[in-house]
Amino acid sequence: MPFLTRRLLIAGTGAASLAFATSASADTPVNLGVSIPTATHSFTAAIVYWANKAKADLEKEHPDLHVTVKTAANAGEQANQLQDLLTANKINALVVFPFESAALTKPVAQVKSKGVYVTVVDRGLTDPSIQDAYVAGDNTAFGKIAAEYIAKKLDGKGDIVALRGIATTLDNERMDAFQSVMKNYPGIKLLDAKYGNWNRDDAFRVMQDYLTRFRHIDAVWAADDDMTVGVLKAIEQAKRTDIKVIFGGGGAKGMVKTLMDGSDPRIQADVSYSPKFIYDAIKLTADARLKGERLPPTTIVPSVLLTKDNAKEYYFPDSPF
Repeated sequence: MPFLTRRLLIAGTGAASLAFATSASADTPVNLGVSIPTATHSFTAAIVYWANKAKADLEKEHPDLHVTVKTAANAGEQANQLQDLLTANKINALVVFPFESAALTKPVAQVKSKGVYVTVVDRGLTDPSIQDAYVAGDNTAFGKIAAEYIAKKLDGKGDIVALRGIATTLDNERMDAFQSVMKNYPGIKLLDAKYGNWNRDDAFRVMQDYLTRFRHIDAVWAADDDMTVGVLKAIEQAKRTDIKVIFGGGGAKGMVKTLMDGSDPRIQADVSYSPKFIYDAIKLTADARLKGERLPPTTIVPSVLLTKDNAKEYYFPDSPF
């Protein structure tokens, strides 16, 4: 099994994980729908890659399992696709990676109301009671690790800026964790935190704005390795030399290679958050439903600090991310 699968932390009681669902039994074929964002950047490209790999692997292993993967470019399209999965594909289980939290809560609830078993991945819904299970990376650790590292590198003093992702529950978790750590460092001032949408071009524009408005910046929390690429481009174009620390997030292969090579003194650490958790979520859901079982309420994949010392362990050159 891949190392991330082995490192899954399961939250929930053993009794809950073995309880039988009311909507499926061990001898019922599983028609599993997978609803995910389209490949707008390398992280979601890897989400699509791992989802399709899960479909291929699991359908080969289980002849009584059918997996339908649909990708959506926005929240409205994803909501429509959920209805298609229900009415046209007649799914009895769903793994959904919401494009946005609030916009997808009602559409997922409508699917759930038809007796479909629902596993929500990564970007949680605004009403968690809708889901049967939740699988994600450790978003609290994601923000906490970044804040602790930046604070230490700056010796507790300096001016920083942050780039957020998309307005989702996981982004709120990351930002809340980051700020809770920074409260312990009154000498560090967070100048601004704007949404970069986990996108290189958007991050470039946000960072251009920061560089225009703030004459001095000590550190940047880019909060995503794709956004880090846009941040670096903006800094290079502005010819700014004041920024000492740039911390991204996710463990993208390009950033991990930077750590391994030591090629940028501003980037000496990252935090893991592998898109492979979509594969894990699909496999866990399929395996459980084929047995007529339920998953634990929450499954969390740990996020850990990446440095030159352990970067090689997290380097996957063949992955899109």
